[in-house]
Amino acid sequence: VREQAGEPRGFGSVRVRAEVAGTTWDTSVFPDKQSGSFVLPVKKAVRAAAGVGEGDELTVTLVVREA
Repeated sequence: VREQAGEPRGFGSVRVRAEVAGTTWDTSVFPDKQSGSFVLPVKKAVRAAAGVGEGDELTVTLVVREA
């Protein structure tokens, strides 16, 4: 993600288009220093639209968006 993102934005965030269970939305991912990966926050409205909940195993597709 970082290699394709270019210069970091506020808090090191990277703009992405995310897709989960057929639901697509534009958002940002944020770096997690502890794990060295990125965190994808998923709003309640998106979880409801995708029909997913806590503990569900998901496949997430991310596409880095232009700034």
